[in-house]
Amino acid sequence: MGLFGSLFTGVSALSAQSQKTAIISNNIANINTTGFKRSEAAFFSLVTTESGNARFSPGTVTANRLQQVSQQGPISQSTSSTDAAISGKGFFAVKRDSDDSALTEFLYTRNGQFSEDSQGFLRNSAGFYLYGWPIDTAGNLPANQGDLTSLVPIDVQFLGGLTRPTNTAELSVNLDAAEVDVTLTNAATAPPDFTRGLTVYDTLGNPQPLSFEFVKTYGPQATSPTTRTQLTSTDEMVNDLGVSDGDQFTISVDGGAARTYQISAVDGAALPVGVDVMVFDIGDIIDDINANVTDMTAFLGNDGEIVLQHDRFTTGLETFTIAEVGAGTALSSLGFTPGAYLSDDIGTAGTYANGTAADTPPYSTGEFPTLQFLPGDPNYNARGWWTMTIRDPSNAQLTTGLVNFNGDGTINALADVDGNIDIELNQINWNNGSELQNILVDIERFSQFSSDYTVLFSDQDGAELGLRTGVEIDREGFVIAQFSNGASSTLYKLPLTTFANPNGLAEVSGTAYTETENSGEENLREAGSGGAGFIEPATLENSNVDLADEFALLIVAQRAYSAGTKVINTVDQMTQELLQLR
Repeated sequence: MGLFGSLFTGVSALSAQSQKTAIISNNIANINTTGFKRSEAAFFSLVTTESGNARFSPGTVTANRLQQVSQQGPISQSTSSTDAAISGKGFFAVKRDSDDSALTEFLYTRNGQFSEDSQGFLRNSAGFYLYGWPIDTAGNLPANQGDLTSLVPIDVQFLGGLTRPTNTAELSVNLDAAEVDVTLTNAATAPPDFTRGLTVYDTLGNPQPLSFEFVKTYGPQATSPTTRTQLTSTDEMVNDLGVSDGDQFTISVDGGAARTYQISAVDGAALPVGVDVMVFDIGDIIDDINANVTDMTAFLGNDGEIVLQHDRFTTGLETFTIAEVGAGTALSSLGFTPGAYLSDDIGTAGTYANGTAADTPPYSTGEFPTLQFLPGDPNYNARGWWTMTIRDPSNAQLTTGLVNFNGDGTINALADVDGNIDIELNQINWNNGSELQNILVDIERFSQFSSDYTVLFSDQDGAELGLRTGVEIDREGFVIAQFSNGASSTLYKLPLTTFANPNGLAEVSGTAYTETENSGEENLREAGSGGAGFIEPATLENSNVDLADEFALLIVAQRAYSAGTKVINTVDQMTQELLQLR
């Protein structure tokens, strides 16, 4: 067997090197194939086992193909928004058809050169249909997203357009802190100090212009301002304002003992019996109330009016009473209206109440934010109140309520459970056949500074009817459709399928693979999680074939093949000489 065994060994060498050459040629042929993965030839020997003293019998060699599926190929830019490459581990899940039948096997590919066919399905350059998870209206993935049965063919066809009703809106405005205040009763009929419009969209895609109106108010505390304005603290009661010397008035808070004030033409006059304070100028009234009347504050308002105000409104209906004494007209001369003044109750949690006798208007017909700082807190600002009214296109009131600002100009409100500070417009009826609509208006960026009224920005998430203008795949794997109205819609999310041993997959035509025992079972992962790679949008993964390496290996295979032929020639000559023996 020695001589003929050598002949068989040489023949096996030719066969193995031919196999290697075939693998190299296949690699070179697919150097421009998107997502192609090169293979290598691995040689191993076949030997006969004999004792050390026995005659040697030569073995043979054979070649196996080793796939380099796990080896990343270079990524290049693409001009198509539906092209996608995978950076890292994972495969796109595809099928040969779009029937979504359990009888059709899933294939796995790195060829992300997808485009829309005539029926709206995304297919790659090999004709395979792309599959992914559908996204519901709340943006959620299927509950069984770990199973292949959760995948559906990616269909981006829209027979009609897309309308998007407004769900959220956002305003960023500055309100002028120097604006003149009005009482809540007058706020209902007073012209707005500032108005801002914002167009939202109903469920039919119709534009619906909303109007946001703001009126500076004294707040829900019991309040009595004078009708006389442009006053200063040094204005003398008798000499400057014409109040009668000797007139008296009283102030009592929450039914407590009344404090008596008497007008005096002389600064520092002695107190008559039964009089608590002699008033020479406006400053005397303001200073005494702030120092000696519990739960009451006095100040000069933005228009120079004297304002008397209860300090609280959160422990019930707080009251104070101002009254003339005898036939005096001190209050009337100053512009006060004698009588009882009632605070509105907006609740200890800061929720505006409706229906009490003093609610004119109700402080909220919708959901306004809860106050963060209440009276008694040093951060509470009693002079930061505004009445806010939202009206529909017919000028009908959708909601009205109060908002308060802190001393630093920021809004005084607590965020809700979602971290938002907003006004809830519920069950809006546009009276045009569209569905009832709920809109959350974000007011977190409202501010109050002594400067011009300013709208920094306004936004909302609705859109009128628009036709589809394009489709794209983003880095997280979302398939997103864009429309001519500027809206976009997230339709699907592409999973990345990973395997324990991707080099054990079986190759099929079209640069795709099927699962085998050597590869392990598939795992559906979201891009960037669970060891899966990332999806790079508008790019393609090129073949991982290196032409220089393949040519070098081809030269080695050629020389090895030539060496094998030399062995066969040599054995052939030796057998001829053997046959010539006589």
